Amino acid sequence: MAKVNHGCQLADTVLDNLKYQHDWTELQILTHSPISSEPLMRPMLTGLPPRRLYVHPDDQAAMVKSSAVPDGGIFDTPEVEWVLPAHIAEKWTLKAFAAVFDSLPAELSTHPDRPKRIVLATIHDDSTIVYYVLHDGIVKPRQN
Repeated sequence: MAKVNHGCQLADTVLDNLKYQHDWTELQILTHSPISSEPLMRPMLTGLPPRRLYVHPDDQAAMVKSSAVPDGGIFDTPEVEWVLPAHIAEKWTLKAFAAVFDSLPAELSTHPDRPKRIVLATIHDDSTIVYYVLHDGIVKPRQN
């Protein structure tokens, strides 16, 4: 029997969920950095959500003040997101998350002066998936 890669199975499950339940496009499972071709510490996904997942507080303040945003609506152009699949039973530490952030290419960030972010996809035994936005560093809270 062939050895099953746990990380790839998690990535496949999350890819299917994002594609068929959340309407993401341009999904890819990556095992190597697209910039340096160095192996990532575990398989990750990249993809384009149907709308922006996170608006940085500085962008939020600028949009509210800007007359360029018609009807007071928030700019909703999606950005490519990195997704880290994980099982609920896995024990994650700050050091492990730091290693994941360090393995991501900074060149792909749309705002290189800001902390990197990933979407943590936590899979439960009943195949429920919960998504969390994680930042590499401190980010001031959003204003409601």
